[in-house]
Amino acid sequence: METPVNQEKRQTAAQTEEDGNNAARVQEVVRAEKVKKTVLIVGASSGIGYETALRLIGRNYNVVNISRTPCPLERVKNYAADVTVGSTLEKAIRTIGEKAEAIHALVYCAGFSMAAPIEYADPKDYRYLFEVNFFGAMRAIRSVLPFMKKRGGRIVLISSMAGLFPVAFDGFYSASKAALDMLAKSADIELAPFNIRVTSVQPGGTSTSFTFKRKVYPDEDNKEYSSRVNKATAALANMEQGGLNAGEVARIVADILAMKKPPHEIQCGKRNKFYAFAGRVLPENFSLYLNRKMYKQ
Repeated sequence: METPVNQEKRQTAAQTEEDGNNAARVQEVVRAEKVKKTVLIVGASSGIGYETALRLIGRNYNVVNISRTPCPLERVKNYAADVTVGSTLEKAIRTIGEKAEAIHALVYCAGFSMAAPIEYADPKDYRYLFEVNFFGAMRAIRSVLPFMKKRGGRIVLISSMAGLFPVAFDGFYSASKAALDMLAKSADIELAPFNIRVTSVQPGGTSTSFTFKRKVYPDEDNKEYSSRVNKATAALANMEQGGLNAGEVARIVADILAMKKPPHEIQCGKRNKFYAFAGRVLPENFSLYLNRKMYKQ
């Protein structure tokens, strides 16, 4: 029969062991918090950017967002900036970098689209488009590098299949995404010695509110192109709303950030991978013929 003294010793030993286990768990949490990596997303207020933020939070990243409209997720720290206005983007990135000491990854999701004939498009509109889709990405990359070069990092640019295949009457968008793809390839070559890898992610049509934010010129501005613009815009909207889920694209982005050797470009979904392969092997005239049919031209 156990004596009171032995029972007390056993209880004390058990309590000591439990306290030790609790202390170990606390230390594990502290260590996890210390190594939590900071990911900066430009454009996490909605769509692919929002889903990417949600996915990265689930993988224990510290997520910071820069956009005009804040990301509604509680665990995302927001900084207000317009990528087309002055140096607000650079200032926000510098503030984030100084507070975080290091930025593990940049994900650039900001985008703008317009449907209009090349002949009648307002120069202000297509210059704005390039400021958002291309020059904003370039400025974000330049600004984040001082906070990434010491430890290495990842840069992901959300491009589009439109950079591989032209979208009828959204040619400025296609041109900006093709430029973004080439920027990613060039940057990957330049930054590889610093263990900074750059990837362009190319979704096809993706079901987000981006479809309904597209600037579509009215018939009176499109003039003799009006019926064709309407057909192309409707076909594009159907492809987007019937296409990929934004969460699927976000999963690919999150996977890329964890890769030691990420690809310099990746298409989202088996269908888009097939289209990209077909575009490389099919005669260009035939590829463009199929493209015209897709947009009812």
